[in-house]
Amino acid sequence: MRVVIAADHGGYEYKNILLQEMQQHGFAIKDLGAFESSPQDDYPDYAAAIANAISNDEAERGILICGSGVGVCVAANKFRGIRAGVCHDTYSAHQCVEHDNVNVLCIGQRVIGIELAREITFSFLAASFTHEERHQRRLDKVKAIENKNMK
Repeated sequence: MRVVIAADHGGYEYKNILLQEMQQHGFAIKDLGAFESSPQDDYPDYAAAIANAISNDEAERGILICGSGVGVCVAANKFRGIRAGVCHDTYSAHQCVEHDNVNVLCIGQRVIGIELAREITFSFLAASFTHEERHQRRLDKVKAIENKNMK
């Protein structure tokens, strides 16, 4: 699976740790920044980089990290075809993929510890969309809303 990862200064430390661990587990992962911790950076820039990489079929999944996970999630969800979710527990991390076909995981470095961030990340990456009729029906409705409102 091709994965992209990015973070602003609020998630910079976790990004570097998770990037290294995903590489050790054999994931084809690309770092889209930040490449230094600077309070002058802005989370929407990293959310856009992740969303564009997925939209351009450079990756199947993305991981975004900021202080709370919320800002990057809001920004990423402004892009057509992106389904981003903030997950601070392992159940949500796999369930959001299985039921909602989420393709971008958002984590808050100031909210959870690194051990939990690891578990969440690998739970997200191991999950697959179930394609069950009820989940597909709901996803189709989400896509219809997106098509109507994101022109």
